[in-house]
Amino acid sequence: MSGFGAAALLSAVPHQAGGSPPLARGARLRTGDTVGLVCPAGFVGDRFGVEQVSDTVRAMGLVPKPARHLLSREGYLAGTDEQRADDLNTMFADDTVRAIFAVRGGWGCQRVLPYVDFDLIRAHPKLFVGSSDITALLLANWGKAGLFGIHGPNASHSWPPKTWSDFRALAFEGALPTYTVPPWQGPGLAPRGDRVQTFGGGTATGRLLGGNLSVISAMVGTSFLPDFTGAILFLEETNEAEYRIDRMLTQLAQAGVLKSLAGVVFGQCTNCTNPGAPYSNYTVYEVMDHHFRPLGVPAFSGLRIGHISDTISLPVGAEVRIDADKGTLQVLEAAVA
Repeated sequence: MSGFGAAALLSAVPHQAGGSPPLARGARLRTGDTVGLVCPAGFVGDRFGVEQVSDTVRAMGLVPKPARHLLSREGYLAGTDEQRADDLNTMFADDTVRAIFAVRGGWGCQRVLPYVDFDLIRAHPKLFVGSSDITALLLANWGKAGLFGIHGPNASHSWPPKTWSDFRALAFEGALPTYTVPPWQGPGLAPRGDRVQTFGGGTATGRLLGGNLSVISAMVGTSFLPDFTGAILFLEETNEAEYRIDRMLTQLAQAGVLKSLAGVVFGQCTNCTNPGAPYSNYTVYEVMDHHFRPLGVPAFSGLRIGHISDTISLPVGAEVRIDADKGTLQVLEAAVA
């Protein structure tokens, strides 16, 4: 085992409530480190796409290591479920690989979960990064292996400067940033569009768990969805009409996920309108208000989390503090060792 291997990075924290595994952190990244590239969901179009992603990783000062089946394809998936899981397991077991980046989302991560070796992941903790459909793996890694991750841009993302600097702070420096809803810069006198929408005021502290709403709602009833008791739930979504957002939040409520939360942050709901009847529906903010206000916990929306170019990176599993009136999320615990 290398110097950044398993034993050194397993936290000394005892088992969490409910018999969860001990907390595990991957090592922080350094210039020159090798990172594994995996496609646990949708496929990469061709080798030119892999070359472009590899160039992005090199621009970060890192060395890309494509997984064996990175260019495989099975319908809309990047190879069979077993192949995609094998790539994940192999990268976690490879001592030359310091972190693992998901190349893209799509759909398929939930299909590989039965084939993922979570005991292996617990023994070889590494930083795992991705978003969108990668939510399934981030949450399963936390629930089954106690592994911290980063909900951030997939490797094929455009990585504008602010997004890169936010990610670098978390992954390379182990920083504890405070994220805020960006100040209004439009022509009017008061904010419109991007602004803090508060559904329940006050502050709360808890472990940050969440990701894509569609993925989380699909995981309800499986053994791979972790316990959200006392957590700060963060959500994002794209291209879903208001009634679908309502349906998914109803699923989480009726499954008991929402009732035990310490707080809620809904980032961006991109293109979440029904184009056929824009004036006959609840707005997406009304839908959120209907579900979050009765919880009686701090809840707000507006942070730059989601399917947007300038998305922020968040440490999944880390302790955070939110202020729903100010629209802030303060990271209290590093995601890397």
